[in-house]
Amino acid sequence: MKKTFKEIGGTSFYDTTIKCSTATLRKALGEPEYHMNDGQDKINFEWELETVNGDVFTVYDWKEYRILNENEMIEWHIGGHNKEVTEQAKSEIIEVIG
Repeated sequence: MKKTFKEIGGTSFYDTTIKCSTATLRKALGEPEYHMNDGQDKINFEWELETVNGDVFTVYDWKEYRILNENEMIEWHIGGHNKEVTEQAKSEIIEVIG
């Protein structure tokens, strides 16, 4: 898994989520591409990544509509081009965060 520079357009949510803190994701995935954290948009944070197979995916909070505490546990959505990609991404994230 690594940061991607590929186009992420067309990714969707396929009911794949992971529960952890923003701080945990920052440590595991690096700095997010989008990080307003002002509660004014549908997302506060978004990472754009690719699996070891080169498939793009995103990790983002969804409709929290509030400022998130870095250590608070929330449910993160994983978006991709299909369910297989999102499940592979989740597996790779779990492996990194332990």
